[in-house]
Amino acid sequence: MNNRLTFVLAATALATLFAAAPVQAQTYCVFDPMGAQGDFYAMAKDYVIASKRWGVQLVLRPYTDESIAVEDFKAGQCDMINMTGLRARQFNQFTGTIDSVGGLENYAQFHDLLNLMSSPKIAKYMSSGPYEVDGIFPIGAGYPFVNDRNINTLAKAAGKRVAVMDWDKTQSMLVESVGAQPVASDITNYGSKFNNGSVDIIIAPIVLYKPFELYRGLAHHGGIVRRPVIELSMQMVSRRDRFPEGFGEESREYTGGQIDRAFGVIHDQENQVDPRSWVYSSTVTRDEYYKLMRDARIHLARDGFFDHRMLSILKRVRCTSDPDSAECALADE
Repeated sequence: MNNRLTFVLAATALATLFAAAPVQAQTYCVFDPMGAQGDFYAMAKDYVIASKRWGVQLVLRPYTDESIAVEDFKAGQCDMINMTGLRARQFNQFTGTIDSVGGLENYAQFHDLLNLMSSPKIAKYMSSGPYEVDGIFPIGAGYPFVNDRNINTLAKAAGKRVAVMDWDKTQSMLVESVGAQPVASDITNYGSKFNNGSVDIIIAPIVLYKPFELYRGLAHHGGIVRRPVIELSMQMVSRRDRFPEGFGEESREYTGGQIDRAFGVIHDQENQVDPRSWVYSSTVTRDEYYKLMRDARIHLARDGFFDHRMLSILKRVRCTSDPDSAECALADE
């Protein structure tokens, strides 16, 4: 056998070997309150298909308990995870500040902000230490669920028991600022405490209305105050060194194109709520409400909980939407 033939046979064998070798799969841990039956998990399945175009093979692992998913991610058992922005703050304070009290007032503003977050101009802020935020979706507005419809102003919340996540100090601080009593909770008992009367108020998106059976806590006298305390996001975070160069930007471009789909799911869910369950408040209450939120953000930023750069972006989005707002003439946020 001559040298040329030997080389050709060897090259063919190597090519066959590498072609047969499977692409190493990364684990994507997906938090969804409904597990593998939920809307976020369905979107993750579509994301897996899209990611193959970027040279990545993902294997999905569903979680209904966010805290367990986050601990598995920290332990290295997940290469990528989706989690609420409240939890994501520990991995990237810039994007985690999106989920700040009163940071955005409505879905139009939220939509504008998320479009900005998928822009390459923001890419440098999406990495922090070994982590990268690869996409951000809306979960929806966090509304006050109250067991008495008369609790429709901040003043009436004074003295009431409010469920707060025991791992997020900002929630307790906000509740205490209106004279209410924070009650430490977690995802396993958050809804049940409201349903059994252990707390008077919880802040929750409509996505939790059915899986947590929150209509039980509303019963005949409760309601959902249609004035969001917070706009909640779902953020995709990865260990950057486990993915190809440029993966994050490809991912954010894709997820940016899915924002309308996510808002469509939110609107459908909110439209399924019995219209009689909604509670509305006056314009005077609105001004009082957002001033409290603004004061809380400034205070929490000074204490190191929020990123000043994101707070500035959020204010710019709010003032573009409502340039006549009194806060637009101020320079302390």
